Amino acid sequence: MGMKIEGPLPADTLFYKKNLNKFDARICMYHDQALIPLKTIDFYGGINFTAGLSFVRTSPDHGTAFNLAGKNRANPKSLVNAIKQAFIISENRKNK
Repeated sequence: MGMKIEGPLPADTLFYKKNLNKFDARICMYHDQALIPLKTIDFYGGINFTAGLSFVRTSPDHGTAFNLAGKNRANPKSLVNAIKQAFIISENRKNK
């Protein structure tokens, strides 16, 4: 099973609305290259994945939000997505 890989592409092309469904994933060299357009598209749902490690590392794509702690106001979508994606990546690694 192969993968179709394109690029490099500038961020304004990679995240352009007509290209959103064209790719299953996007790999960006720099945090800010991805963070600005990603948060514009889905502010609460984005995650980070660090490729090339011997272990799976995902994280929510947001800050600590200490001002929301204990107030039942924080949106957990990014955390839930990071956990789900870590599971998917782990399962895929087991099957290789």
